[in-house]
Amino acid sequence: QVQLVESGGGLVQPGGSLRLSCRPSGFTVGQYDMGWFRQAPGKELEVISCFATSDGSSYYTESVQGRFTISKDTAKNTVYLQMNSLEPEDTAVYYCAAGGVCYEHWRPLYWGQGTQVTASS
Repeated sequence: QVQLVESGGGLVQPGGSLRLSCRPSGFTVGQYDMGWFRQAPGKELEVISCFATSDGSSYYTESVQGRFTISKDTAKNTVYLQMNSLEPEDTAVYYCAAGGVCYEHWRPLYWGQGTQVTASS
């Protein structure tokens, strides 16, 4: 059974940093395309970042380019999202996801439970 367990969300002041973690069970990192979505209040779910197992490439939505970094640690079987220079507009529930093909309109097969990220003073 596939599960994705997220951690690392919380409250941070604007300009601060957080690192989200996602540890899958039922498969190993590198077996599927993996990444992160978010959903802000009153807004649609959007792809934030993901990486493709086919060629190792990464995708970032324009609003987080230069501030967020996706990475993976195969020894720990964990995927990370390092978020720097957080803005109030980054406030959302963040979801880890896996499966499918990573690109702008990614439709994953598996989802985590979500973790709240709030950037506010």
